[in-house]
Amino acid sequence: MTALLLIPLLVPFALPAAARRCLDRLTPVAALWALTLTVLVVAGSSVAALGALVLTGLLKLPFLAGLGDFVRPLRTPSDLVVLPLATAATGLLTLGAGTLVRSALRQLRAFRAARTEADGRPAAGDLCVIESPHPDAYALPGRPHRIVVTTGMLRSLGADEREVLFAHERAHNAGGHHRFLVLAELAAHCHPGLRPVRAVIALAAERAADEAAAAVVGDRRLTARAIARAALASSSARSGRPDFAPAATTGPVPQRVAALLAAPPPPRRAAPWIALLLAACATASAGTAATGVLAFHHEVEVAQGEEPR
Repeated sequence: MTALLLIPLLVPFALPAAARRCLDRLTPVAALWALTLTVLVVAGSSVAALGALVLTGLLKLPFLAGLGDFVRPLRTPSDLVVLPLATAATGLLTLGAGTLVRSALRQLRAFRAARTEADGRPAAGDLCVIESPHPDAYALPGRPHRIVVTTGMLRSLGADEREVLFAHERAHNAGGHHRFLVLAELAAHCHPGLRPVRAVIALAAERAADEAAAAVVGDRRLTARAIARAALASSSARSGRPDFAPAATTGPVPQRVAALLAAPPPPRRAAPWIALLLAACATASAGTAATGVLAFHHEVEVAQGEEPR
């Protein structure tokens, strides 16, 4: 049982390398979906495994074992193994919950401030222009969706480059990319091994919006130039937007520009294998976590003197 519960805690450390290969082999939209679904399964499995380890350690205590109506000791490996694992699992769950709450509160404050500022300005369709010398632009989710851009950013770009910027941010809103970023943030607080994958998911969202903008304007070189100029203009500006509000200026811009300047690659034969690798990671994590939790439940029933069906 204990060994099975350790596997979901090790799988996340192998996921970042697979995630980077996934973005190289799949289209940005396919990679975005595949990576997000995988990290959700892996994150949930790791939390379930940590919870089972914590309960195993707690039920080794005589007081809690008495409350559980145990008629015989809970069968587990040596206390020298179980208790340190339970202590470490408790610490990881507590730390993850604490950082998640702090991040959620910070993001909520930033979102409310950005939404209040956008709603208080006149909008032309979905476009909201903020008077500010600091170049910035981002897709703001909510009802209705907004494209927030500062006057500093508008002055930094030419007319055709501004159209690219607007198309990019509209692609974020149309694709609901903020949802993927929120889920990636949630998963990153469930297991430290998933934090690098959060950055890959954010890059996949930006790459997807880049490709959508290039399709709208019909010029990949213009799209690359607009993204580069917008990023250079905003590099020294501080933005109060929440992290889940995607923007054309975020992420590894040189990598995105290089992808736009290159011809769209044809589907590669290895692409299905990358998807299968992600599916294998998710299956191994979920399967071993479920089996470990069921085995833990079985041992509890045995300790209570029951005969499980």
